[in-house]
Amino acid sequence: MSSRIRVVVAKPGLDGHDRGAKVVARALRDAGMEVIYTGLHQTPEQIVETAIQEDADAVGLSVLSGAHMTLFKRVLELLAERDARDIVVFGGGIIPDADIPELEQLGVAKIFTPGATTQSIVEWVRQNVTQPVG
Repeated sequence: MSSRIRVVVAKPGLDGHDRGAKVVARALRDAGMEVIYTGLHQTPEQIVETAIQEDADAVGLSVLSGAHMTLFKRVLELLAERDARDIVVFGGGIIPDADIPELEQLGVAKIFTPGATTQSIVEWVRQNVTQPVG
């Protein structure tokens, strides 16, 4: 059994640009984490199912379409319905600063805005996602 942090990196909704998500996924992988990248156009239901099936410790969502309030909220609702609130949800993309407090109130642990370094994301995940024992 692995004791590495397992992160699902997902692109919910309709936006079709995933370069940033792939860069983050690679940085997390290169930092020694297990990363499952779901690909483009995933529904919140697909993302949550993947997180549960993969026994993920965290889900990183990348949203560029402007639908971040709806998509983050739905992922959090589905995790709660599946009794998986222990999975840390973080994300990034084109998210206005004014929306970040509301996302945090919903339960999003961290939002990375454009310009965040991969190093800062890796460090945040290491410090804020519980590493499994195994």
